[in-house]
Amino acid sequence: MHRAGQWFLRSGIQSPEGGVARYYLNAESRPLPVSTEITGYAASTLAYLYQRTGEAAYLDRARQTAACLTSAPAWNAELETHPFELGPGSPGYFFDCGIIVRGLLAVWRLTGEQRLLDVAVAAGRSMARDYLTATAIHPIIALPSREPWPYEKRWSREPGCFQLKSALAWRDLAEITGDVRFLTAWLRAYEQAAQTQETFLPGTDERVKVMDRLHAYSYFNEALLAERAPYLGVALPRTASLLREIAPDFARSDVYAQVLRVRLFADALGILPLDRAAAAEEAAAIATFQYSTPDNARFDGGYCFGRRAGELLPYVNPVSTVFCLQALDLWERYESGAPFDAQLADLI
Repeated sequence: MHRAGQWFLRSGIQSPEGGVARYYLNAESRPLPVSTEITGYAASTLAYLYQRTGEAAYLDRARQTAACLTSAPAWNAELETHPFELGPGSPGYFFDCGIIVRGLLAVWRLTGEQRLLDVAVAAGRSMARDYLTATAIHPIIALPSREPWPYEKRWSREPGCFQLKSALAWRDLAEITGDVRFLTAWLRAYEQAAQTQETFLPGTDERVKVMDRLHAYSYFNEALLAERAPYLGVALPRTASLLREIAPDFARSDVYAQVLRVRLFADALGILPLDRAAAAEEAAAIATFQYSTPDNARFDGGYCFGRRAGELLPYVNPVSTVFCLQALDLWERYESGAPFDAQLADLI
């Protein structure tokens, strides 16, 4: 966890303004453009790292990251939303907005800065206004028109149960503000996800693409924790089984980490008893994705996105690093006999 945290601080994946790139291309020695979603994940992660270590450097960077998300161009105050990327003409993604709101709230819980809560509340309102309908959540809208993009047969371009992870932002805001409109939006999203989840997996005949869909379905599993849903007893084993089946061809580090995190949270919340053997296997697999290059801060401590046919793919991924560092931290705490107080606000 320490090495992964230092990767966020020292690797250059984060710009001086606080924005975080989608991932770092190893072969080309350059990061991709800043992503508001990934910056939201970073805010949550830095807050988690500060809570776990007490190191001021993490809190300072968390403040900087959150500040980036509350000012232009990452925050469009007129539309009360966060565009996908910082350049002109960028659309808005429902999923990204929810991750950003949860990142802002993670830092707000530590600092009490009113600006962070104000932007989170405004963004939560616009998510309901611009994306949520009676039957579905639009995944993408054009900005500034707010017109929904036509749906496509790709999991990220059509409504699906994975969106429930982002809808957790409404649940969080309902608890914080007491505003029943946020609770209503969450319950509608939950109902829609329950109706669509049965057909999400496998969703395609291409094994590699099924692994990508496992990543998305794992978001649904994470959101089920919020309602302590018994269905998790079906959804989680299904995810883990497909992960093991496809991994020899293509394995994503974040899917291993997502499965392990849900196992540990579900056990701590009393939803499902932990399958310790499976959890240990997943933890061991996650560890193989972390870079150990002490002389190269660009890579050292970060996690690789995945492995295809046994070979690591050539980029370091911030979201993979986020999920993997938390999964292994939770696992190590479990193994040491130090059970954690499962607060869903801490689930990055």
